[in-house]
Amino acid sequence: MVSSGSTSQLFSGEQLILCHDESVGLQAAIAIDDTRLGPAVGGVRLRCYPDETAALSEVHRLARTMTLKNAVAELPYGGAKSVIMQADRKPPTGPERVALMRRFGEFVARTAGTYIPGVDMGTSVEDLALIGACGARVSCSQLDPSPWTAVGVASGIRAAVAHVDNRTDLEGVRVLIQGVGHVGAALAHDLAFNGAHVIVTDIDDVRAAELASDVEGTSVPAERALEVDCDVFAPCAVARVVSRATLGRLSCRMIVGAANDILADRSLAASLASRGITYVPDFVSNAGGVIHIHAVASSWDSQTLSATLDRIGDRVTEILEEAELSGGTPLAVAERRAERILSAAAASTNGHRPSDPRGPKERLAA
Repeated sequence: MVSSGSTSQLFSGEQLILCHDESVGLQAAIAIDDTRLGPAVGGVRLRCYPDETAALSEVHRLARTMTLKNAVAELPYGGAKSVIMQADRKPPTGPERVALMRRFGEFVARTAGTYIPGVDMGTSVEDLALIGACGARVSCSQLDPSPWTAVGVASGIRAAVAHVDNRTDLEGVRVLIQGVGHVGAALAHDLAFNGAHVIVTDIDDVRAAELASDVEGTSVPAERALEVDCDVFAPCAVARVVSRATLGRLSCRMIVGAANDILADRSLAASLASRGITYVPDFVSNAGGVIHIHAVASSWDSQTLSATLDRIGDRVTEILEEAELSGGTPLAVAERRAERILSAAAASTNGHRPSDPRGPKERLAA
């Protein structure tokens, strides 16, 4: 028997599903963190982990982040995440990858729409199409939401710069973008177009140099990126980039990124504040992708989508202003906002979790 207050991380969230099929090399986990607002949305991450414990730790953390993201963005979804463990550093390709994704899709289909997967690190819309072909409801099997994630992060950066520097433009603002994948590259082009000086870094030096050339910016080696003097640091790659080990190396005044789970420990929010670094919680700034997913599902027009993406910047402003007035951290303010929304949803349904309103046949046809 587990006493209250001693629940292990393994039992955090509502549901943990382990998936295994040795014939296709599948070893995966689905964490459904919270469904008070609706079916749980979250990406499928494919990467190599040192062990199962590391994979389960990450899937729980990221699922919780998705709960907060969807709540603050005022979307009718709960939070979830899944991870597929790579056997080695080289990701599967060709028929091997097809078999892996299809088999994982069969496991996702068993959740009957409670979990709605999306793209994440290591996966693509093509992978989502394979998962969806096996009866699973997926969030994006045709359009990559990355460009809209970048739009939201850019909105958050503008709001942070306006709050910290009391200016309405980005002319000459030095932004360091860590990671030049789909989101990082789109963000670099957006910021450069609006006058920012873009500095890029990536584990692939050639790709970073090419993007820097495209946006008339500069590139720096990945190993010394954190020490580069800049106004805004925008992590767009791996999680937990700000840790006790890296805190002292930071040479930025603001952190606004697309990466999930930027802080290795939530107590680092206070440490950043004490150093005069304004941290915008990642689950606030990187909501553009899931907003676009909802826009497609709801048949929004472009004006509605644009206005909702701009709302990310408004939320950043509200959160930073409240933190300044209250003396708290932006992270604490954003978490309280999310919990108010989640609690109100639970009260309105008398504790009953919203579910996918479609019948089994409709879900399988989606």
